[in-house]
Amino acid sequence: MVETLLDAARPLLAHAFVLWGSPVTWLEIVAFALALAMVLANLRVHPVAWPLAIASSLLYALLFADSRLYGMAALQFVFVGVAFWGWWQWLRGTGDDGQALRVRRMAPKRRLAAAAATLAAWPALALILAAGTDAAVPWLDALPTVASVTGQVLLARKLVENWALWLFVNALSVALFASQALWLTALLYAIFAALSVVGWRRWRRLEGAVRG
Repeated sequence: MVETLLDAARPLLAHAFVLWGSPVTWLEIVAFALALAMVLANLRVHPVAWPLAIASSLLYALLFADSRLYGMAALQFVFVGVAFWGWWQWLRGTGDDGQALRVRRMAPKRRLAAAAATLAAWPALALILAAGTDAAVPWLDALPTVASVTGQVLLARKLVENWALWLFVNALSVALFASQALWLTALLYAIFAALSVVGWRRWRRLEGAVRG
């Protein structure tokens, strides 16, 4: 299945230019642009972020599979599923009070539960990747993969803490993609890390305005 999709995408996997000694494909360029637009929409809490997330995730799934980052490749399909759910949440979702979903913080117990679930899933996925695939860096691949799932769920529910988690994921992902010479994507995730700080501050102000 993956090989068939990669064969179909070969024209997009053609080299557009060379960055820092490594080729950058047209696929990576388009995915880069869509993903950056997605994060900018997330900063504004605009629902268009979700269809942008779906499109960029499908392209990145092909790119990562071609680079043998199978955890991150599989994650993109999880992202697509969560994106449809998140899109619905932002348009029609409600909070615990039954009111329209708004930017807010997590209860301390929920933060601990989210952290525990993420840390428990990390070695499980890493061992699966190491034993069942030729993954290039299974442990480094697995951690941002599982943390990204958590971050996506928090984002879909408009929880401020999603930005703190994305800051961690994006910083770690820079190292992951640099290890595979995906320089444009590494640059994108460095930008994402900076935007995570911006998003964290902006959503905290929004949450404060709602409470006020």
